[in-house]
Amino acid sequence: MMQGEMTLKSAQFRREREAAWKELETLVAQVEKGGLRSLSADELERLPSLYRTAVGSLSVAQAISLDRSLLEYLTALVGRAYLCVYGTKAGAGETFLGFFRRRFPAAVRAHALFLAAAVLLFGLGILTGWRLTWTDPERYYSLVDEEAAQGRDPAASTEELRQVLYDNGATSGSLLGLFATFLFTHNAKIGILCFALGFAGGLPVLYLLFTNGLTLGAMAALYQRRGLGLEFWAWILPHGVTELTAVCLCGAAGLVLGTALIFPGPHTRLRNLARRGRRASVLIIGAVAMFLIAGLIEGIFRQRVHSLSVRWLVAGGTLTLWTIYFLFVGRDRGAIDPDRW
Repeated sequence: MMQGEMTLKSAQFRREREAAWKELETLVAQVEKGGLRSLSADELERLPSLYRTAVGSLSVAQAISLDRSLLEYLTALVGRAYLCVYGTKAGAGETFLGFFRRRFPAAVRAHALFLAAAVLLFGLGILTGWRLTWTDPERYYSLVDEEAAQGRDPAASTEELRQVLYDNGATSGSLLGLFATFLFTHNAKIGILCFALGFAGGLPVLYLLFTNGLTLGAMAALYQRRGLGLEFWAWILPHGVTELTAVCLCGAAGLVLGTALIFPGPHTRLRNLARRGRRASVLIIGAVAMFLIAGLIEGIFRQRVHSLSVRWLVAGGTLTLWTIYFLFVGRDRGAIDPDRW
């Protein structure tokens, strides 16, 4: 009778807690196979909690002397989970490489719809700015402020506009490096601002993306009217492919925050904003690195290389490389649930 009662208690004890043990066992097996970097942010947050639950279960099982097989199972599980939770953490280099090999491209794929919306809105701004300036050049002044124009306006001669595209290369290398640093800082600030505006429901993000597109479209139309359209895009795109992609990634991150605030789902708005913001921040970190790359290309390469064909080659090469990177890198490291970033 005593043995049957103990068996019943053991079965009930297992039934009430087994789901949490199985979840912990799955995470532990995943860490043992691919390391902590194989877990998503939510899984990393869940692991310590499941470990503490298993420790509590083992303590209770030992206290009431449940069957030996259950005690052995929990002891082994807790031991393996301990190594995962308190074992050697990944070094800075491994974390850095893991971010760009897996987390960043996976986060971009997970937020592909938001990125597509940002690209569409930015492109719409370019087309609108181009159309308005092409039909009425005087509208250029209302679309491009003086600081951005820097003398590139309808009043400038064709030769003056061309001179901007083909710098004489007299600037020293050290000054070009300083210029690249300035560009990186300036563009990164714009990107982070775009992300921060997401806290206002995302509407300012839409405005910022569209108006930046207006400026670029107006400049493109100005150069096109002077017969310099191909030269203009060859001047913009070598760094622009990287920079404009980064801008759109920041816009996508801002839209993620905006939708998290407007559509909280089963969570409170504050909780949902924190969850979605943590995932969207991966896009921002990656975008800042892209701004750095774009700043180096713009401040150094573009001012030294004047060949139109080389500029187009670099533009096409960067577009190809970023496309391959975002579509395929990190896929062999396990599927990523978009909602878990």
